[in-house]
Amino acid sequence: MQAPQSTVDPSEIAKFEAMAAEWWDPNGKFKPLHMLNPCRLDYITRQIAAEFDRDLTASMPFEGLRLLDIGCGGGLLSEPMARLGATVIGADAAEGNLPVARVHAEQSGLTIDYRHTTAEALAEAGEQFDVVLNMEVVEHVADPLNYLTATRQLLKPGGLQICSTINRNPKSFAMAIVGAEVIMRWLPRGTHEWAKFITPDELFDLLNMAGLTPVDRKGFVFNPLGWSWSISDKDLSVNYVTASTKPQS
Repeated sequence: MQAPQSTVDPSEIAKFEAMAAEWWDPNGKFKPLHMLNPCRLDYITRQIAAEFDRDLTASMPFEGLRLLDIGCGGGLLSEPMARLGATVIGADAAEGNLPVARVHAEQSGLTIDYRHTTAEALAEAGEQFDVVLNMEVVEHVADPLNYLTATRQLLKPGGLQICSTINRNPKSFAMAIVGAEVIMRWLPRGTHEWAKFITPDELFDLLNMAGLTPVDRKGFVFNPLGWSWSISDKDLSVNYVTASTKPQS
């Protein structure tokens, strides 16, 4: 099956290229991701370990797994996955992010294959992965269904996709846009478009339509008093994450 046409939105790419140099500054424009990252990694590693029967106490628990970090940015997830033993390909449509990612990986002594490409181009080339990390990307693409169809093509049968995004409701507008962009100024105004946010039920429907089987969803909940994030089984009101698998046949 031929991969769908690119779902890249050029205006979205321009936003992230403008911030590329700040990826590894924990107090810069990507401060929200640095704060969220331990929570994301906890969910990701547990899901991968459960799906592929891996022992997280081992030194290289993900050895032998081929993993794609789509929309990798500066490599905030690619690097820990490589440290856990996975063979990591980091892909981003924003070319300006990649020199930052490559330099930081080299300084960290990690081998990561960073590529300026898209999910659709990788699918068309016949690339296959055990795991696809699809984190905070789907709300930035022009056509979510075509994009998720491409990420499904990238998975081997039985493969696992972790996809996170932002819910669409008044609370998410208040926190992800007014709070993060206007009040806290963590992100430049216009980084997110509320109309592009996707509810958990909508995302599950999209994953099913793309040919994936959703198996889990959780919320990432921010505590403004403790300035910390936690995983919730019930509160998916703003940030949330899903796990889905590609059927064996």
